[in-house]
Amino acid sequence: MARKGILSTDAKATPARRNAAERLMPRGTVGALQSSLSKLQENAVQDIDPALIHDAGVADRLGTDETADDSLRESLRVYGQQVPVLVRPRADQPGHFDIVYGRRRVIALRELGQAVKAMVRHLDDKALVLAQGQENTARQDLSFIEKASFAAQLDALDYDRQTVADALSIDLPMVSRMLKVGRAFDVEFLRQIGSAPGIGRERWLKLAEAMQNETLRERVEARMETLAYVDGSDARFEQVLAWATGAKAPKETKAPPLPSRKITGPDGIPLARIKRSDKGLTMTTTGDFALWLDSHAEALVKELHDRWKKDRSED
Repeated sequence: MARKGILSTDAKATPARRNAAERLMPRGTVGALQSSLSKLQENAVQDIDPALIHDAGVADRLGTDETADDSLRESLRVYGQQVPVLVRPRADQPGHFDIVYGRRRVIALRELGQAVKAMVRHLDDKALVLAQGQENTARQDLSFIEKASFAAQLDALDYDRQTVADALSIDLPMVSRMLKVGRAFDVEFLRQIGSAPGIGRERWLKLAEAMQNETLRERVEARMETLAYVDGSDARFEQVLAWATGAKAPKETKAPPLPSRKITGPDGIPLARIKRSDKGLTMTTTGDFALWLDSHAEALVKELHDRWKKDRSED
């Protein structure tokens, strides 16, 4: 039981104790500790449901590589996610996040039904596109037109030239050269062509100049639907350039190729991709299954061939 007088004595001592504590812990120390704790939390990798991660930033890819995507998915399934993605919290949706970089990993993990290992940063829009652009540039696998389109999109959002240059790790004169090409084409038009990794600035500039002619632009746009029949992004660019300049395309378009199809197991995990063309049938697999299939290919093909002959004889 507390003795009489103890509470009043402590109450009188409270200001002195507070002053002593303030002498021991200078003004601002609490804020610094809170800041340090926040940084530690940001540096920690968190497991996040991929359904809570949304697209954000600027489009930096003009096409997909199904084989590479399948390979990434298989690697994540077998070995797990080794490199975290970067996200930022959504201000208008507590518990949800915007992707900064690592889109392909998020998509693959969503398809696998696995949580995403992510670092969380509180970034404004400018910091987001800077981080996105610099991470993409570090990979060094974006084509010229993907970088030019990225620059043009940032410019359209009223980011200053220095921000564009910082995002792509280029100098200001190069920003001007990229914008001259990037502004000439909208993203949807470019997606029909794809990344065209083998096509440099001069060829894109030639196409941009040709399409300044309204008649030529309309002629190209009227034929864009048939571009899907051309195999390969570089070849699609050459076809569009031929339409715009009246030159003959290096490779004439033929009948549309049959779309590839994905084979999945009972659990929904992709096993292989099948693509048929005039040249034959191609099956693509990845990971340990591909190694096993390679070692048993001869026996399996012979078995399937025997079944095919039997089916023919029964018809």
